[in-house]
Amino acid sequence: MNTSDWISRKVSKLLPASSAKGKGTGSSAVPDSGAAKTPGSADPMRGVVEPARDAPVAAASTASARGQVVSRSTGERLVGTLRRKGEAMSPRALRHALAELRAVVDGRVSEVEGGRRASVFAQWYAATTPAERRDCWLLMSEQFVADPQVIKLAQTRFAAAVGTSDEAVAEVQYRRSTVSPRRRLLQRFSAFPEGIRFLVDLRAEMLPALRADPQLQALDVEMEYMFSTWFDVGFLDLRRISWDSPASLIEKLIKYEAVHDIKSWADVKNRLDSDRRCYGFFHPRLPDDPLIFVEVALLHEVAAGITPLLDESAAVEDLNKATTAIFYSISNTQAGLRGVSFGDSLIKRVVETLKLEFPRLKTFATLSPIPGFRTWLGKNASAMLDQLDDKARAELTREMELETVTVAQLLLGAERALELDVNSSLRRMLLRCAAYYLSRALVDGKPVDSVARFHLGNGARIERLNWAGDPSSKGIKQSYGMMVNYLYDLKRLDRYRANLLQGKVPASAGIEEFLK
Repeated sequence: MNTSDWISRKVSKLLPASSAKGKGTGSSAVPDSGAAKTPGSADPMRGVVEPARDAPVAAASTASARGQVVSRSTGERLVGTLRRKGEAMSPRALRHALAELRAVVDGRVSEVEGGRRASVFAQWYAATTPAERRDCWLLMSEQFVADPQVIKLAQTRFAAAVGTSDEAVAEVQYRRSTVSPRRRLLQRFSAFPEGIRFLVDLRAEMLPALRADPQLQALDVEMEYMFSTWFDVGFLDLRRISWDSPASLIEKLIKYEAVHDIKSWADVKNRLDSDRRCYGFFHPRLPDDPLIFVEVALLHEVAAGITPLLDESAAVEDLNKATTAIFYSISNTQAGLRGVSFGDSLIKRVVETLKLEFPRLKTFATLSPIPGFRTWLGKNASAMLDQLDDKARAELTREMELETVTVAQLLLGAERALELDVNSSLRRMLLRCAAYYLSRALVDGKPVDSVARFHLGNGARIERLNWAGDPSSKGIKQSYGMMVNYLYDLKRLDRYRANLLQGKVPASAGIEEFLK
């Protein structure tokens, strides 16, 4: 930019909006960007959309004068000269970062060289601030897009070719035209040894910003798609984690355990004892990190409570008599892999492995929390009270020594759930509500409860509610201490899954009995 251009741009920002409107804002070359291009055109060599050189500044200037914080797109910032309040990188630094990212996907260099450049960028990125990283995400999301003109042309050709001998070729060309350069960028980052770890961590850090920065969704969706391919279960290794595993791996179990906190080394040793099993899925590029792991107890009956399973002083089960495998904790470890499903395949693979080692095992079930029940009941207690018949309402009223039971009184009584007698009307009411929550509370045909949605989606059925199954403070906070068993009937998984798709939640006769 020459002196005249710089002065013109500065003066234009001082002019009223009506005067500035329609005036040129000069031009600013992006380092290493190649030959000059038409505003808004695509770079044919790099497949990256070049920002328009005449980005409007009048409206933004007016908003700034009113004290409003205006978020500019990266395209507007790339042709600017000064950063605004709230922008981490200056336009010059942003242009430099874009040039480095473009160099990664440069079609003139090999995959190896592209991976090396990606590694250099990742090293620089590691030293940046959170705000600067956000700018990098925005660049990757907004500046590496498919050319809309190319897509439109390919779509027109495909529509014209439908029903002709050229249809297949036209379809391929159309599909290729919709693939963004962003995907190529991610592939290059995956080429260096720590690249996949870099991308998974990048997405984990980016996810909380999606709501505030919807423009990041393009990058997020692209990453989820790529991860679904790279982390397909066919590429994953199932490994048992035992007390003999490296200490660093056991430490990660302690760190990532999300259902029942591991309190000590003695606690984790108990979970890895001879009558316990822990299995995890591992990816070859992340060999020391389980992507997901499941903890299993080998018993002679279906467990009704978590306390005995976590009792460090309890006697070890006789494995020769074990007939039941209880999955009591499943934990995902990588936030950056959100949306990539492993759980279904993990449980099935573990069942197959256990059956080979212990042929006597016949029953496979979970002992699961009901994490959303208490919150749900707080919003739906009135509707549940309205469902009671006169007899049940009278029994509940008499037990609580009230003229009539209100929502507030019901919820207050639930606070002393662990003190309720087995014949308590309030206890039966809470069990009824839990059964309804798990089997009838649906959104788009799927259970509201996240754990129920996971297991029922895998083909399990709701088998049994367990009063005081988890008397810990966490259990009380989630579900007044109740837990649930989901049964994996290996011969009926497909049938139950099909029923769920029709909006029919598979549940045992015992669960249905609570709802009569």
